[in-house]
Amino acid sequence: MVSGMATKKITITLEAEQLDRVRGLVEAGKASSVSGFVQHAVGVSLDDIAGWGAMLAEALRDTGGPLSQEEKDWADEMLGNRKRRTRSVA
Repeated sequence: MVSGMATKKITITLEAEQLDRVRGLVEAGKASSVSGFVQHAVGVSLDDIAGWGAMLAEALRDTGGPLSQEEKDWADEMLGNRKRRTRSVA
């Protein structure tokens, strides 16, 4: 963690086995603390998601952009997806 960064304390829920494994890493000196491990894991996950988003944006740019409604309709027909009818709830 960078000194001076604002942090907030939260409660998270992990499977018992996951927590045991994280605590094992802390005991082995491979992680500074359970909190430090979770902070690192969240950072890696956020970077991963951002990377996939950038990759998808590039792929869409290279292939002509998002699907048009006509292309979506064609794909639904080919995949056998039925359109859901919308009806009034009233």
